[in-house]
Amino acid sequence: MNERARPEAVSTSLENSAFFMPFSMNRAFKKAPRLLARAEGMYYYTPEGRKILDGTAGLWCVNAGHCRKKIVEAVQKGVATLDFAPPFQMGHPLAFEFADRLVPLLPKGMTRVFFTNSGSESVDTALKLALAYHRVRGEGHRMRLIGREKGYHGVNFGGTAVGGIVGNRKIFGALVAGVDHMRHTHDPTKNAFSRGQPQHGAELAEDLERICQLHDPSTIAAVIVEPVACSAGVYVPPQGYLQKLREICDRHGILLIFDEVINAWGRLGKPFAADYFGVMPDLITTAKGITNGTVPMGAVLMKENLYQTFMTGPENTIEMPHGYTYSAHPVACAAGLGTLEVYQEEGLLTRVGELAKYWEDAAHSMRDCPNVVDIRNLGLIAAIELAPRAGAPGARGLEAHLKAFEKGVYMRVTGDVIAFAPPLIIKKEEIDQLFGTAREILKTLP
Repeated sequence: MNERARPEAVSTSLENSAFFMPFSMNRAFKKAPRLLARAEGMYYYTPEGRKILDGTAGLWCVNAGHCRKKIVEAVQKGVATLDFAPPFQMGHPLAFEFADRLVPLLPKGMTRVFFTNSGSESVDTALKLALAYHRVRGEGHRMRLIGREKGYHGVNFGGTAVGGIVGNRKIFGALVAGVDHMRHTHDPTKNAFSRGQPQHGAELAEDLERICQLHDPSTIAAVIVEPVACSAGVYVPPQGYLQKLREICDRHGILLIFDEVINAWGRLGKPFAADYFGVMPDLITTAKGITNGTVPMGAVLMKENLYQTFMTGPENTIEMPHGYTYSAHPVACAAGLGTLEVYQEEGLLTRVGELAKYWEDAAHSMRDCPNVVDIRNLGLIAAIELAPRAGAPGARGLEAHLKAFEKGVYMRVTGDVIAFAPPLIIKKEEIDQLFGTAREILKTLP
């Protein structure tokens, strides 16, 4: 192993560290830390130099693989040229260049870009844009927001409120008023082990019609869903489900928001899930893969008619009183431009089409493993759901996650669901390694 593959060892005595880790079991982790010291291509390396296959693209974000030279050089040049520029009533060239370079890749009709710094901020921005849009149009009574059970829309107040993961909501109180939720679409009695989109469940979109009649559709501003709900456990939409949501929203003048923070940037074999499913929302939230995870950044994509609605007042007024100190940060824009070059030069936004069948077969080959109760997949995403241990839900999934790391594979776990979403540069032999390691673990897991 060369010198670069052996990062300098760091202390693992972290029990009293000041770092309060997010979404982590702090006490358990600090007693037995799993540290990553560097990364390259498909792999992480531990401080001791151990190689770890990245089975989840970091955190669903490193779509082009780690430490890509073109992105690194773009960031180096960017930070040396312009470290920061104020985004309010000022600008810098890369912000306009990046937005204009994005538009040709966006779903048809999406023509405007509002930059944020994360998926969570993108969601809260989209919700505020929806509320403001109706108010500018004289329909300020549209104040309700509709999410879905098992939905994940980040961790800010608005996103947590419309999200539907109980563990993320229960200790934070009422959050935001005027929010309701549709049922989720997961029905293992009918759709277990579906390959791609399940055949049953499109009728669950009628939950939105029921909610409309309960609250009066004229009070509802927007509906937000992940086309594929990933963070909660990879729940693929039934055939026809998203189309029905679009029809109901159109019928009642409700905006449809697709949360594509994970789904976008080639994950399904198209630049965006809206393209893959052939359903056009009014707003799209994105982040993660927009910069390959290199520098934090997000965006809200919007249709031209929504943007023009905000441009109807006097020119000397602020059309949207919302934004962030780091909106369109120059170094993030540099990372984004470098990322687009890599995506386009290597055809990564459509490469999944070449791998999808091999990936699907590899995932479903796990069906005969002990305790496997369901397998779900679409594009380059897959989940293996395990039966929970009696009295210890989540324990089996966590043990699988920990054993995988010991064997040189990083795979994400949510409760008893193991999730896979590797960088789009993955090769077939690495797919074999990923699922082969998972098989080895599950066969010995009590």
